[in-house]
Amino acid sequence: MKFGIFDHVDCSGVSIRDHLENRLKIVEAYDRAGFHGYHVAEHHSTPLGFAPSPGIYVSAVAQRTSRMKIGPLVFLLPLYEPLRLIEEICMLDHMSGGRLMLGVGRGASPFELALYGVKMSDTQAMYDEAFKCIMHGLHNETLSFEGKYYKYEDVPMLLKPLQTPHPELWYGVQHPDSTAWAAANDVNIVTLALNEGARQVTDRYRKEWRALGKSETDIPLMGVSRHIVVAETDKIAKDRARRAYARWVASFEKLWKDRGTSVRELVPAIGALFPTSWDELEAIGNGCAGTPETVRRYVQNEVAATGINYIVSWFAFGDLSVGEAVESANLFSRHVMPAFA
Repeated sequence: MKFGIFDHVDCSGVSIRDHLENRLKIVEAYDRAGFHGYHVAEHHSTPLGFAPSPGIYVSAVAQRTSRMKIGPLVFLLPLYEPLRLIEEICMLDHMSGGRLMLGVGRGASPFELALYGVKMSDTQAMYDEAFKCIMHGLHNETLSFEGKYYKYEDVPMLLKPLQTPHPELWYGVQHPDSTAWAAANDVNIVTLALNEGARQVTDRYRKEWRALGKSETDIPLMGVSRHIVVAETDKIAKDRARRAYARWVASFEKLWKDRGTSVRELVPAIGALFPTSWDELEAIGNGCAGTPETVRRYVQNEVAATGINYIVSWFAFGDLSVGEAVESANLFSRHVMPAFA
């Protein structure tokens, strides 16, 4: 069982300069506390994500940490020129000392993709083609590739990643069918699905893994991602969570509301996971705020219910202060993680 961090780097109500510096201070605490990995979202033109260029942000994280694995969850491949991203991946892997986790995906917000002139209906084909192109470039001395969207001929691949043959792969999974590709490519996964939905994902991954004749001891990480707040008392934790989640969910909804709709209307599978209040979020099992003992019981129940071997906590969200986020992470690492050693 391993433990990681997910971060939207969402708006906290301070200047962007201070906001990013605060996040880097929190990340330093994650590294000291012994978390396995730090995963960063990519979002555009929304207060939900103030790291729209996750590569730049991760390069700063690499300089402020030394042990923890780091990377995007995910690079939105339809928004990148594959050749440039290959070079960026190689740089980040070397700058982090081989700690890069390469998360890839196609994006879930039609409004964010449209800002780049990308139609949602094209994203799966663009993603598939870009992924093949990137893997080819990372594995070979030259890049020759011809597809509908991308074309290269004999481009010298002078940069190579430090990890061979490439940095470990990560993918966000919502439906069990996606696990077939993940298992075939040794991809670590994280899901937002709850309870039985998450169990269906992990059970299917294990089934696909066994069908390929791969050893259970080598199975990649299969995680769930949850909002977590830890404090000395349940009341303090819940008060902080209610306040911070109200800001987070406002950021989550803003771009959709600005377009005259709602995420719950257009993408109900995602919208239903994030109700409008913290108490509703806890009621559906998508987060926990409390003492270390309260949170430890929650994590134990998540592991039993979902079959995961990785839990990804959101300790910094909304207007939680540096001190509040660091306190959550430290209490979690000292009193929750040891129970799963």
